[in-house]
Amino acid sequence: MFAKPIPGHTTADVRGDVVVLLIGMRINRFRGVHHWLPVLLAMPRMLRELDKDPERGLLGHVLLTASPRTYYVVQYWESKEKLYAYAKAPDMFHHKAWSIINRKLRAGESRGHVGLWHETYVVPEGSHESIYFDMPAFGLGASHGVVPVEARGRRAADRFAHRRRQAAG
Repeated sequence: MFAKPIPGHTTADVRGDVVVLLIGMRINRFRGVHHWLPVLLAMPRMLRELDKDPERGLLGHVLLTASPRTYYVVQYWESKEKLYAYAKAPDMFHHKAWSIINRKLRAGESRGHVGLWHETYVVPEGSHESIYFDMPAFGLGASHGVVPVEARGRRAADRFAHRRRQAAG
């Protein structure tokens, strides 16, 4: 089922910092399918595992294709600590997948067939902005929820500078 668009202008309702992981692969040699197909199939399995356990900290993700060779995922995390904890957890699929990949790389089996990459960003509160028009919640907005754009500022500069007020206590 497709999500319905939210009428008008909205923006992501982020509280605090934003943790973004870009992770992907590039098929360097299409003929080496037995080298790159397991890598391609590993990411959806990890995402399903994380979707079943929200306490691990993955807030949302978007799967993207940059070219017929290059696939990646934009992931939004609760914190860099939860991202690191998932990456190192011996009971999670990521740990097993990396063990297999590293073993193949050390043996020289997969070198040159598939490229892997990731970039992680911690974006401080007040250092990002978003706007969606007649869109269902998407990306950062799907991960953190959306609010009418006026809640964070009509202009991009206002949304960049937005900092959530601390509750009086």
